[in-house]
Amino acid sequence: MNDNLLRIRAGNRNITLIGTAHVSKESIAEVDRIIREEKPGVVCVELDEGRYASISEKDNWEKLNVTKVLREGKGFLLIANLVLSGFQRRLGNELGIKPGEEMKTAAATAKELGIPFTFCDREVQTTLRRAWARCDFWNKSKLLASLFSGAFTTEKLTGAEIENLKKKSELDGMMSELAEYLPPVKETLIDERDRYLAAKIWTSVKGLAADGNEAGAAAVVGAGHLTGVKAHLEKMAGGEEDADVSQLDVIPPPGFLSKAAGWIIPLLIVALIAAGFLHSGADASVAMLLRWVLWNGSLAALGSLLALAHPLAILVSFAGAPIATLNPFIGVGLFSGFVQACMRKPRVEDAENINENISSLKGIYHNRILRVLLVFLLSSLGGIAGNVISIPGLAGQLFK
Repeated sequence: MNDNLLRIRAGNRNITLIGTAHVSKESIAEVDRIIREEKPGVVCVELDEGRYASISEKDNWEKLNVTKVLREGKGFLLIANLVLSGFQRRLGNELGIKPGEEMKTAAATAKELGIPFTFCDREVQTTLRRAWARCDFWNKSKLLASLFSGAFTTEKLTGAEIENLKKKSELDGMMSELAEYLPPVKETLIDERDRYLAAKIWTSVKGLAADGNEAGAAAVVGAGHLTGVKAHLEKMAGGEEDADVSQLDVIPPPGFLSKAAGWIIPLLIVALIAAGFLHSGADASVAMLLRWVLWNGSLAALGSLLALAHPLAILVSFAGAPIATLNPFIGVGLFSGFVQACMRKPRVEDAENINENISSLKGIYHNRILRVLLVFLLSSLGGIAGNVISIPGLAGQLFK
């Protein structure tokens, strides 16, 4: 019996769940064989439109406008997506399989046979943004650290680890590890996706009934999702659970504390400098202001320097960090990253090689798009560190 093949009876229709390992040649062949043999009325694949485009369109990254991404405040989100892509590519290179190849095969086989196929997964950006919204500052730091450590580790997989990976999706495996590492986001990373996949599969089945198609449905999902998806499908078939998952596509608005947090540091700095003026006069207040500017600007500039930014981007980091601190709606990374992109314009080859370059520090420094993002990231972290360090110093200067 194939443990990665489940059949569910929903009314008078069969739903075949094909559990795959995204790094297994056997999964690719099995997906193709089952679709050809059973000729379902619809094929559902565990992809969203963005991920499908990234594995099927060669020039997908060439459409990337990095300056637009920074202006829209999506720099950290793009970095997270690229890190995940680098993680997948590294595993694919070690195992000799392109990530998502079995999903691509399912869509291609369905097209060849004239069978409609649908995307049943939630956009990974939405999953990451919902997970991010559930994290406090400490868990956000752990999430970023985990993503980067997974992408840049040079440790080779052992034979036993490779065999274990073949039992689950490499992306699902990373999501599972993150869920264990960060319990507050388990529901977003694991449970919500099981329900979302089931709902989209169920909607496709209902669509067949509406069209008068008597054939069943086939759904290709990561093996790690089989149990959860099956449980939700059975509840939906029995009328115990609603298939409306539109709320799972909504990004939770930031709470009051999250909104207020952006103003705490600038207000605290202004309050300390104002207190210095009232306590010791204008000279002391000016000295405190200069001390803060030097810490904040210097560490932001140091971040850009570590990213080997253009000299003008380094200068802008220094000058822009204090301005960005006093306006929570912008960040110094927006200034420095924009200048870096203007002074070192990304090339077509940078877009073509972005997935490969993200897997190594050497590649990141060589790729101009990734260098822009590195300047954005390190200057932002430098500015934050400068503020954290300067506040105790200002308070100490005030009360000495």
